[in-house]
Parts: sequence; C-alpha cells; structure tokens
Amino acid sequence: MPGQRTREALGRYGRRAPLGSRPLALGARGWDVAALQFALALHGFPSGAFDGYLGAHTDAARRRFQAWAGITPDGTAGPRTVAALRGPPPRSRITFSRPLPGPTGDLFGPRGPRFHAGVDFPAAFGTPVAAAGAGRVVFAGPGGGGWGTMVVIAHGHGVRTRYAHLSRIVVRLGERLAAGASVGLVGASGEVKGPHLHFEVLVRGANVDPMTAFARVASPGRQSNRRPGGFH
Repeated sequence: MPGQRTREALGRYGRRAPLGSRPLALGARGWDVAALQFALALHGFPSGAFDGYLGAHTDAARRRFQAWAGITPDGTAGPRTVAALRGPPPRSRITFSRPLPGPTGDLFGPRGPRFHAGVDFPAAFGTPVAAAGAGRVVFAGPGGGGWGTMVVIAHGHGVRTRYAHLSRIVVRLGERLAAGASVGLVGASGEVKGPHLHFEVLVRGANVDPMTAFARVASPGRQSNRRPGGFH
C-alpha cells in the first residue's frame, strides 16, 4: 500500500483518512480515494491521475479489479475489495527475455501524478524489437489510448505482452512466434516525444511489473525511473 513518500507526493490528499476507513462509491473524495487509485494501479488497473476523486475512470478500474479478483461488484470499494488490494500485486507465471538490449527508461510505477504501466526501452528509430517469449499474435495494428502502432502476443496462462509505439510491424494476426522472433521496429507512433519501445506484461488483463518477469541476467545498463529523451 502507499507509504510516506507516496502520501507526500499526493499532497493534501495524503493527510486524509486511510483506505478502508469507509466504503468508497462514485463521487467520493479524499486521501482514501487517492490510496484506492494507487492500489488499483499497483495491482494492474490504473485509472488516470491520483487526484483523490472517485470519478468514472476510477469506478471502471475498481469494477475491472473486482471482476479480476472474483469479487462481485456492488457499487463500492468495501472491505473485500480493500482486503484484496492489501495482497501482493499479480505476477507472471512465465519468464520472459527483454525485447530490446540496453538500458531501460521509465519503469513500472508512479510517474508524477499518474502511473506508468510498463517499461520503456530507449532505442534508435528502426531498431528491431524481439518477442519476449513464444506465443501467438492476437493484435497487430494501430492501437487506441496513445499506443500508436503496436503488437500484442498471447503466451498462455492468461499472459500477454504488448509492444507499443512501433514504426513498423513485421508479423501478422494469428502468427505463432518463437521467443526472440522479430515483431517490428522501434518508432515514435502514438503519443510520444521520441523513439522508444513501451513494453507491457498483462495477466488476465492486469498489468504487472515486467521487471519481475524478466529472466535473471546481468543488467545491460543502468535503470532509472526518469524519462531520458522526454518520452511519453
């Protein structure tokens, strides 16, 4: 759950009642709502800015998390939802290789008032992007939400990987790929300020920290939560 540094980053909302002190429904405001937004994002269901207001986006994220966790949606974030959010975030049952060599940029986690749901790999325009694991292409084309040109691969066990902001796709829908096969080229499509790959791992629709799914190898470079090159 959010700690002291997160409370400080949330400003005035960090001094309100803690999450779980009351049921939270559409229209609620306060620190506990900001904590709910943070906990939902950490468990794979980001809802936009951590603004302490339970609006339509946060309500939709709450409902998706409840469905994911097997909790019957009842219109509120009550004790069962809070208890589920106090558990550990989901993890991938599949181990992946990095889709690009070299250092990482933005990691999974808070980025200003919002949440970054993947890992960015800065790279030159046109750099080949590799499939992080064996699987089947279930999406290849322009994506909504600022993703630009992207590819999504299903790997089994409800696990999928997303490769966004590509300049070119070199696979087709339904194609089965081996780990390491090329899926496309690094680009700057969608809502970005420079060429890089945005990579995500999802488990049954919940975003998980890709760094926890990568095979343990020597680090190829310094990792940072900062935004080299002014990426999205």
